[in-house]
Formats: sequence, structure tokens, C-alpha cells
Amino acid sequence: MRKALEGSQAIALTVALCRPQVVAAYPITPQTHIVENIAKLVANGKMDCELVSVESEFSAASLVLGAACAGSRTYTASASQGILLMSEVLYNIAGLRIPIVMTCANRAISAPLSIWNDQQDSMAVRDAGWIQLYCANNQEAVDTTIQAYRIAEATELPVMVCMDGFTLTHTLEPIDIPEQAVVDAYLPPFNFSRTLDPANPISIGTLVSPDHYPEARHSHHHALLAAADEIIAADADWQQLSGRAAGGLLSVSGPDDAQIGILTLGSIAGTLSAASDTYTDLPATLLINLRAYRPFPVDALRHACSGLTDLIVLERALSPGFGGIVSAEVHAALAGMPAVPHIHSFAVGLGGRDIPLEIYRTLHERIKVVEPQPFSIIDVEREKLPVEDHGIEAMETTT
Repeated sequence: MRKALEGSQAIALTVALCRPQVVAAYPITPQTHIVENIAKLVANGKMDCELVSVESEFSAASLVLGAACAGSRTYTASASQGILLMSEVLYNIAGLRIPIVMTCANRAISAPLSIWNDQQDSMAVRDAGWIQLYCANNQEAVDTTIQAYRIAEATELPVMVCMDGFTLTHTLEPIDIPEQAVVDAYLPPFNFSRTLDPANPISIGTLVSPDHYPEARHSHHHALLAAADEIIAADADWQQLSGRAAGGLLSVSGPDDAQIGILTLGSIAGTLSAASDTYTDLPATLLINLRAYRPFPVDALRHACSGLTDLIVLERALSPGFGGIVSAEVHAALAGMPAVPHIHSFAVGLGGRDIPLEIYRTLHERIKVVEPQPFSIIDVEREKLPVEDHGIEAMETTT
């Protein structure tokens, strides 16, 4: 059923459809509306779960970890400093292979203080061992949340559903909220194979010596790689029921003969899609939206980039002292291809700065005059386009 909903409202309704038995979260902008709306659903008798008000994000993550180990389907959400506060527990959840779904309402990390959107928070915990799925719009966030439970419970890996704060969480738009029967047909009841049972006691998360610890890490790594198949299958099965797909690991749009590509994560994909329809005088461009960041879709990305001469990677976070986070991984993934495209790394939208349609033209102009530097960040938003009196050095800001 299509309804005009704020993104956070839609996520709350979707979580209710997935029938979690325990929900715990601590308020932090821009995630707060999600849990507020879940609280309303519980209070109005429209959602049957144990909603626990905790004193911190660390406690929220700890509580859902324990609840999932006890056999309950769970949910939590956070953002920014909240993600960092629960980071210790995020590593525990992943290392214990506990199937938990969490929404990350992406927000910049201070200092300086910013409550607005970029992706520094989820990037800061990209190595914790969670599956990370990034959403291009609110409909995709709804569908991905449902799929996340299927993926988490099939792989026994936690899933972080990343949606851009404010840009998606606080945007009102028509969204198709599926019927309960459809979700029930798609998502089987929760059954955790290692549920803790007093009648059959086991220990988890115990001390592991150096003789065995590397095997645990390698096992986790290979489980994440294998999860790619489940992500693809979950999306395909959801398409059969709903008629909608999010692209599996990544989505590609644009002409097959395009030689320039732009790679993004999150809601900026919508801006670029609108811009490509507006600036029809510019060269044909392939728009690649990376949905799965962990596991990183190496083979799918190589296939998408085949035939490109230039690939622009838009960074919504950066690694100070090095530069582009995503572009570095893209460069490594594409190494060894018969013809590796020139990779350009551009920082956009940090701290929630507006990303106008005009940036599409700016990007095309910049790659004409700046040598590709896959790890250096070019701040296209503050710089002027080149003119005859300015050299590249005067325009380029690298970090």
C-alpha cells in the first residue's frame, strides 16, 4: 500500500512487519524518529515486542546481542557518535556471528559538531564484520530492511542497513509499505541455530589462543564473501513477491557504450540520475550505485566497469592523511583488469553540504583537466572550475 510517509516512519512500519521480539535503541539525531515511531506502534498495540529504553547506544547493542543469543529476533538503530559508542559491541556481535539488523541513519562525526549527513559513521566500523547495505531512496530502505532479516538469519551475520540521515530519514514521499502477509511469506520465523538454552549449556565468545584466533577471523571473512550470494538471492526473491529489486550487490544505469562512469553509495544516486536527464549535452555516463559495501562486490564491479575509460568515485567520507576510502578499495578491486579505467576521487556532501544537480557538470569538467589521483580527495564543491589564469595546483585541494 502506497502512503506518503517520512522515511523514518516507513522504517518503523517495516520493522514492525518483520515481527522483532526485542527492540532497543537510544535516541540520537537523525535516527530518533525511527524508534519514536516504533514506540508509538507498541503503545497503540500495533506492534508486539519488548521495547527497552536503555541509557546508551552501548547498552542498546549489548541488549539486542543478548536477546538474539536467547532466541529472539531483534532490532536496533543508531547514528554518528552512537555508532562509535557501540563499536565495541558491534565487533562482538559480528565476531559471535549473531543475526541482528540495525539501521544506521548516516550522519557526520564531530568535531566540529555536525548533525547532518555523510557516511563517516558507517565507514568507521566497516571492518567490524557486519554486512553493510546502502540505500539510494526510502523505498529501497524499506525493501532492504525486510531483506536484511532474511540475509542475517540465513548467513548468521549481522546486517547494517545504511540510509542517509535527513536526506532520507526526514524526507516525506510516497512509499509502498507491503502487506503483512507478503512479509510473512518472505520471512520465516526466527530460528537461531546456536540459541542459548539452560538445558543444553554452551559457551560463546570465550578466550581463544593464538593457535585458533586466525582461523576464526578467516572463517568470518569467508562467511562475509559467501554472503554475496544470499544478498543476490534475497533481492531476487523479494522481486518475485513485490515486483521491486534493489540491484542485488550494485545497480547500474546508463548506456552500454558509456566510457565515463560515476560510482556512488546512498541517496546521491538520485541526484545524479536527475542530473543525467538534465545535462544531456554531456558525454554518456554510466551510473553505478554500490549497494553492498561489505561484502565488497569485486566481480560485479569489474563487470560494470568493463569498457570505461574514466571512473569517478564520489566519497561521502574521507580518511584524513590518506584520502579516498571507497576509491582505494575500488582501485584494488579493479587492478588486474585488461583495461583499468582512470579512477578519480571526489569528496562531496561532507557534513551534509548540499549536492546540487550542477555537480554533475562540474565532475565532467574536472576530469578533463586534473590527472587521475585515486587516493587523493578533490573538493569540487568549494573550488572554481579551471579558467585560463589558474593552473591545476591552484584549484586542487588534496588531503
